[in-house]
Amino acid sequence: MSTTVLSAADQRLLACGAALSENQLDVAERLLRAELRDDPYNVAAIRMMAELAARLGRMTDAETLLRRAIEIAPGFTAARANLALILNRTGRHGDALALLEEILANEPSDLGHQNLKASILGRLGRFDEAIDLYRRVLERAPHQPRLHLSLGTMLKTIGRLDESIAAYRNSIALQPTLGEAWWSLANLKTYRFDEADVAQMTDALAVPGLGPEDRVHLDFALGKAMHDRRDHGAAFQHYRRANILRLESQPYRWRETTTLVDRSIAVMTGAVFDRARGGATDRAPIFIVGMPRSGSTLVEQILSSHPLVEGTGELPDLPAVARSGAPYPALLADLTPAQRAELGSNYLARAAIQRQTDRPHFTDKLPNNWQFVPFILAVLPNATIIDIRRHPIACCLANYRQHFARGQAFTYDLADLGHYYSDYVRLMAQVDAVAPGRVHRVIYEQLVDDTESEVRALLAACGLPFDPACLAFHQTERAVRTPSSEQVRQPIYRDALAEWRSYEPWLGELVEALGPVIDCYPAPPEAFVPRSQ
Repeated sequence: MSTTVLSAADQRLLACGAALSENQLDVAERLLRAELRDDPYNVAAIRMMAELAARLGRMTDAETLLRRAIEIAPGFTAARANLALILNRTGRHGDALALLEEILANEPSDLGHQNLKASILGRLGRFDEAIDLYRRVLERAPHQPRLHLSLGTMLKTIGRLDESIAAYRNSIALQPTLGEAWWSLANLKTYRFDEADVAQMTDALAVPGLGPEDRVHLDFALGKAMHDRRDHGAAFQHYRRANILRLESQPYRWRETTTLVDRSIAVMTGAVFDRARGGATDRAPIFIVGMPRSGSTLVEQILSSHPLVEGTGELPDLPAVARSGAPYPALLADLTPAQRAELGSNYLARAAIQRQTDRPHFTDKLPNNWQFVPFILAVLPNATIIDIRRHPIACCLANYRQHFARGQAFTYDLADLGHYYSDYVRLMAQVDAVAPGRVHRVIYEQLVDDTESEVRALLAACGLPFDPACLAFHQTERAVRTPSSEQVRQPIYRDALAEWRSYEPWLGELVEALGPVIDCYPAPPEAFVPRSQ
């Protein structure tokens, strides 16, 4: 019997792969850097380094590394597939699909490529095609739990709830420890776990060797189950465990956001926002900004119920354009009229890929775009900006209880959430001072209490005539990708307004970090409101 002897290089790559598999990112990075110092043309190591960069959120680095691997080895299909995945994650869905079609031309039967294509089709709004492809893949691989999971999420997006639940249940039947499937059920918001579900999730948490991702998802799901039972102490402990574990893989430094806001405030003057200084003049975009879990999906659902507005969801394009040139926010001080127009036009061209109708207006509902409101005002001076604001404790707790797939690392610690919310209020106060009236603010609690008046004011701010369909927003059929997808398909409700009080005993860190913002809500405290410049 012959024994394969691995070379030293192969052994090192195996060690790198094992470190990545165990999520030991510091170990993997050290090993990979050493390997690439010895052999800078090792495309397998370059691809692993790209995967490491992607896990750390360094998507530009990941793309650069993958393109380098493909340049060295044009036939390296795995690197091409990884590049398509990165392009999809960074919002270049059309480019990702074009690259994947090239790959599929050579490997048409590869299930992994077809699965990724279905995901990209969903991001492009081609949901029926995506669902059909998922079902065809499942005919060939019916025992793949993650395929059932992906199908369930696509069905959820377009409101086919019963089919979505069935797909998630199929996934769990195949792999009871798959935490993401349990969390996907919880993330429907309207779904309720029974005793058997709770017992099964508890048993899954006790399985030896359960990975951190499954553990995080299961704890978030059990937190939701305990919340629905009104066992808030048990719920909070599950949320706390999940968030602590999640923060280990997605660290957040709140002072970096504070510094960004400080620099934005320093550069913001009336001259920056002068409409006469250029920019793309299109009135089509309606930006909905604020905190996640503040009611932004509800506002978008209301607006997209209007016959003149298309809801396009959370677009990644504005941050990408803002960061495409000189460092942000310093670039705001030096933009020429031609540069403003070019940047605004670049955004509009990128956003157009997501458009499915010829309606004259479209929404861009990426809440964290509050950081780029000064950029919007500079390069898209005629765009509408809606700031949806919710009570600081209620909003921050809702974020703490929500497991986001990626990009919201500030939500995994109560103090971080308080600092982030305060920085958001501080920047928007400066915008109000320097460019009064340019941002229309919607207070979530007022929207719930007096929906018609608030909707009329919202439509007026967008330059839209009143339409009764906006009051019947829950009847609007459209794809919704956010955690609130099922909630906005129901009439407006008040249940969540004060539920944060049930968690008050455990929120000391949050209250301390929020400081005076709490007592002054919905207006910012006087110290947050700078003088006009």
